[in-house]
Parts: sequence; C-alpha cells; structure tokens
Amino acid sequence: MRLIPIYTWNKGLHGVNHSWKNFMEQPWAGGVTLLCCVIVAMLLANLPSTAHVYHQLLETNLSAHIQSPDSTINWTFPKDMNVEKFINDILMVIFFFTVGLEIKREVVCGELSCVKKAMLPVIAAAGGMLMPALIFTALNHGTITAGGWGIPTATDIAFAIGIMSILGNRVPVSLKIFLTALAIADDLGAILVVALFYGGTIDFPLLCIALLILLVVFIMNKLGEKSMSYYLIPAIAVWFLFYYSGIHSTMSGVVMAFMIPMDARYKRSYFHRSIHKYTLRLMRYDHDEELEIEPNEEFPNGPQRHCLRRLSTISNNSIGMSYRLEHALSPWVNFLIMPIFALANAGVEIPDISFFNIFQQLPGIENAGYVGMGIFFGLLIGKPLGITLASLLAIKCKIGAMPDNATWKMLFAVACLGGIGFTMSIFVDTLSFGNCDAHTTEMLRASGKIAVLLGSLGSGILGSLLISLFHSKKAE
Repeated sequence: MRLIPIYTWNKGLHGVNHSWKNFMEQPWAGGVTLLCCVIVAMLLANLPSTAHVYHQLLETNLSAHIQSPDSTINWTFPKDMNVEKFINDILMVIFFFTVGLEIKREVVCGELSCVKKAMLPVIAAAGGMLMPALIFTALNHGTITAGGWGIPTATDIAFAIGIMSILGNRVPVSLKIFLTALAIADDLGAILVVALFYGGTIDFPLLCIALLILLVVFIMNKLGEKSMSYYLIPAIAVWFLFYYSGIHSTMSGVVMAFMIPMDARYKRSYFHRSIHKYTLRLMRYDHDEELEIEPNEEFPNGPQRHCLRRLSTISNNSIGMSYRLEHALSPWVNFLIMPIFALANAGVEIPDISFFNIFQQLPGIENAGYVGMGIFFGLLIGKPLGITLASLLAIKCKIGAMPDNATWKMLFAVACLGGIGFTMSIFVDTLSFGNCDAHTTEMLRASGKIAVLLGSLGSGILGSLLISLFHSKKAE
C-alpha cells in the first residue's frame, strides 16, 4: 500500500475546503444545489429500488411517548412528529428565522428602509402576489382546490438572484436591486399568507401565552439586552406554543427574528479605544523584562493570547446580534436546510407520464379544479404581469420611480424571473388541501409540486431568454 505524504494530504484537504468555500460564495450556488436536490428527490421517489425506503424514511416517527404503568400519564411530544414534519416544522423555522433577519435588515437600513426606495418593490410585490392568486382562483373557484390560491404567489430569491448573476451585466444593476428588494417584500407577503390563511384551528389561551412571552422579549430588547442566551429560551418556548396553538410553527422564527437586536453591544468609541489599548499591549508583550518574556518566544505567548481573545470578543460584540446570526446561519440554511427541504418535499411519485399533464383535472377526484394549470399560469403569466402592471401604476402615479438605466421591456423580462416560486411555493403546497381526505390531499399536493417545478422552470427560461434578447437589441 502506497502511503500519501502528510503534507500532500493536508494540501489536498486545504484545496478541497478552499474550492468548497469559493463555490458557496457564488450567488448561483444555492440555486444549483437546490436544483440538484430536486433531481435526486425525484429519482429517489420513483426508482423501484429506493421509492419504498424514501417514503418510509420520511414517515419515520420521531415523537417521544411517555406513559406511566397505571396510564395516569400518557404524553406524546411533539405530537404527530415524523421526519417530514421535523423538516417542515422545525428545520424550516431556522429558514424563516433567517428570512426574518434579512427582511428586518432591509427594512431598517436596506432597500426597504425609506418610503421612496421601498414603494416600487413593495407595490410590485403586491401586484405579483395578487395576479397569480386571481388566475388560480379563476380556474379553481367553487372546487375543492380553491384553497391553493397561495401556492403561486411566492418568489424564490435564491433561484432569481442565481439566474441574474449568471446573466451578468445583461441585467442593469438597478433592476437586480429592484428584484432583490421585491423578493424580500414578497417573502414578507408569503409569510403573512401562511400565518393568516394556512394555519389550523387556533388555541387562543396558548396563543396569548406566546404573545405574552413575545412582549417580555420586546421589552427586554428595548431595555438594551444584547446577550444571545436571553433570546434562545423564549424562542424555543414560542415555537412550542405556536406548534400547539394552531399557528404554523415556522411563524415563530419570523416573529423572533424581528425581536433580535440590531444594535451592537459596544459602540464605535469603545471599540477604537479597546483596539488601541490591546494592540499596544500585544506589542509590549513581545518583550517585557518584568514578565520574563524573551524576544524570540513563540507568538502568541500567554499574555498575548489573553489580548487576542479580548480583541476577538470586542470585535464580535461590535457587530449587532442580528447581523452575526444572519451571517452565521445563511450557509447552513442555503446549503443544508433548504437542500434537505427539497429532498423531502420535491420527491413526487409519478405513476405515469400523464401525471405531467398539468392542464387537465386530476382523474378520480370529484369536483377537482385545475390546480396544476392555476399554479403554472399563475407563476409563468400572473407573476410578471402583476409585477409589471403594479410597477406601471406606481410610476404613473409618481409613487415610485423607474430604476436607473431600465426600460419597460427589461423590467418585464426581470419580472418573469419573479415567477420562480420553488421553496415558498412548495412550502405553501405542503399546507394546502388539508380539508380533503388523505389520498386526495396527497394527489393534489403532488400535482401542485409538479406544477410549481414546471412553472418555475418555465419562468426561469422565459426570463433568461427575454433578458438576453432585449440586451442584444440594445447593444445593436
């Protein structure tokens, strides 16, 4: 057996880590990872050798059951928890928490921080949610599928930004900012849709307790508490109360995100004084006769390690908790939680090729509307049409301003990318059609997921082609 030299192995590991880090930093990386997971999920759900194991794994029970010998204590926690619900009700809380942090940042100091900058993307996002909902409702009104109107209303920011980054300078910078701000406002709208229309029967006593805890956290924030531990325990309690109160548990992540303080523990003046003080100490500790430190002693020595730890703590606490959490969680959300969500929810079992025909009613289901058609046309046509018409209305009424160096043709082309629904659309799909029996619900949700995938794919292709076409004509 040939032994690999240690230095070669370490160099190889460093190269792999560096390549992986570079990949993660690319704006299109999250979208590519999700797309790969969708393909893997579809294969796992439909290959004869893996389909049974795949579905069995998702249905594996994770609830802890405690029962006393005399049955006076009979407690299950969390209720009805399996692998699929763990992903959708617990892991996705972290996703929604990160989305909440992003929304808060944009509202406080980003593209949504002032009325002038926020009005156009917010109005465009509203139009981009209303038009798909109207198209879906027109095709499904009075049927058992009418409640799925929220599925085509969302925009997937990861895919949209990923495609814009691939298209490069063909998209004006102002329109990239516009679509990013629109997608963030759209996320907030989708969160409200889930909270208001896709929860269960509300247990008001539990909800009141959750609101009381949130009030305490809010007061704690206003009093200037900056310790992360004081927010972690209330976050777990609020999740628990939301989960059992009938409001979808992922909303606890959004609410807690808005409670996290953005102000840093240390102000600028304290930071500069401390950095100066400890930097001088580091230099002095290079050679100090009283401490018996030799000039050639290895760096860092004992006193210097203390200085470096203090510098690290001060630097870390000079950044707001909200920013730190967003920065720390984003890689985990983009490259672990969202791919796991795609693996668990995009695995639609396809009984035959006719299942891809989303323009027909599902056979064998009484009073079923055109759920696939409503989602597909809602994303492909409703999204860009709603965004463009709402933008036109806002600009004509002088509520908003046209993005710099943008044309109406290019704005419409970019709006087509808003029809990429994916993550939020699939998430809403998993909450829809709960008023039907189990088999019908499963069939409708599977059809909805196929329509989301096809509508998102069509929107991405259409938007990319139009952007390339309009850019080439402009160049001529």
